[in-house]
Amino acid sequence: MASDLLAVKHLKKYFPVQKNMFFGKKAFIHAVDGISFAIGPRQTIGLVGESGCGKTTLGRTLVNLEKPTAGEIYFKGKNTADFKYSEWYEYRKSVQFIFQDPYSSLNPRKTVLDIVTTSLRSSNLLYSKKKLAGRTEELLKLVGLSTQYCHHYPHEFSGGQRQRISIARALALSPELLICDEPVSALDVSIQAQVLNLLNGLKNKFNLSLIFISHDLAVVKHVSDMIFVMYRGKIVEKAPGASLFAHTGHPYSKALISAIPEPKVGKSKERIILKGDVSTPVGEMKGCCFQDRCYMAQKICKKQEPPAKQVAKEHTAFCHFA
Repeated sequence: MASDLLAVKHLKKYFPVQKNMFFGKKAFIHAVDGISFAIGPRQTIGLVGESGCGKTTLGRTLVNLEKPTAGEIYFKGKNTADFKYSEWYEYRKSVQFIFQDPYSSLNPRKTVLDIVTTSLRSSNLLYSKKKLAGRTEELLKLVGLSTQYCHHYPHEFSGGQRQRISIARALALSPELLICDEPVSALDVSIQAQVLNLLNGLKNKFNLSLIFISHDLAVVKHVSDMIFVMYRGKIVEKAPGASLFAHTGHPYSKALISAIPEPKVGKSKERIILKGDVSTPVGEMKGCCFQDRCYMAQKICKKQEPPAKQVAKEHTAFCHFA
């Protein structure tokens, strides 16, 4: 744990829902349900799964935008629950979040200069207008934007340019970990490649660690050292990118991989069509979390939670039949 930049142990995040105002018991949505993992320096972890599986909630909990219901988050070996104010201050500087929608996450009333330097001004790191402008120009150059855009507003930019501004804002405090919440999902394919290459380049230049959240396995494979497949708030498979595709162990992962379009003309592959959608994870679920949609499900899946099974080196699947 000492060598890990960030480590998570049995993290849970539940949201209360009221079924009956007077007589019903309060139920809880298990958005994140007992997740454990660790990320080291200069490492990229990919979190993948369908909408509603808990990826974004996990990311928001890691940056303290959501308070965890249970579990522990360790940063450089120390439990964040024991942090003093000064330690939270350093944590917020070191762990930054890139939001999914680059338009709604940028204040439309502020210029690029104001947006990028908000964190610097609130941290009292740079106080003169000249230094703030200089730092903004430096960050815009890093993300591939012209310095002439400093006094422009978000609505004057394309989606790809707005996402670059979001990345510049996240880099302003020189973080060690970036949590990227589907940063390319709203962009055209050609722009997606540019932003992915930008993130990879910044990772190598500044020795950053990345947690990359996406519903697209092909994108996650391109950027990740390790991939974690999530379903109903749980990790159902974890593996290095190449191993996940070569030795897929969990039926949910197989279905996700089968949905990736085949780039070669005339070549096709068999699609695995899952029945239904991701159900809302309200309350405890006995057995496997994927039992309702699994084409391999048997009686044991409804009675026992699947154990971790070793599929290959550093490759684990949580399935009775992996």
